Amino acid sequence: MEEPLALHPVKLYVYDLSKGMARRLSPLMLGKQLDGIWHTSIIVHKDEFFYGSGGISSCAPGGTLLGPPDSVVDLGNTEVTEEIFLEYLSSLGESMFRGESYNLFEHNCNTFSNEVAQFLTGRKIPSYITDLPSEVLATPFGQALRPLLDSIQIQPPGGNTFSRHNGQS
Repeated sequence: MEEPLALHPVKLYVYDLSKGMARRLSPLMLGKQLDGIWHTSIIVHKDEFFYGSGGISSCAPGGTLLGPPDSVVDLGNTEVTEEIFLEYLSSLGESMFRGESYNLFEHNCNTFSNEVAQFLTGRKIPSYITDLPSEVLATPFGQALRPLLDSIQIQPPGGNTFSRHNGQS
């Protein structure tokens, strides 16, 4: 008789990198209300996984210098084992999500979280997060700032760069 597959909870941690400043200043600067500048990560198998200019990183949940998340979204459960998940992350880190592939608007932490959420649960992360870059770029101020913003690299401090060979099995 086959053993039933274990279910593992999958959460999305959502951080406002602006710490509330986007909500206050966006109407003046962009002419529209933004609720935050979002950084996201995936919590599964007792760790937090995120992507930045240093590549894929992991830490204990809430273990970056960003502290606790501003909100937590329950993405459901996955049957994907930790071993298969770490293999998957390793392949992502060698292909689509290398550190040098990071781009603030088009290939960022939220792109990573969305990709991983779909792999684990078949669900996307909320569109208010994934649509934010196009909302900013649709404004004259966003277009004017794009050359500067394109040069920004974000890597939340406090995580360990993910590697299949860093003691995780």
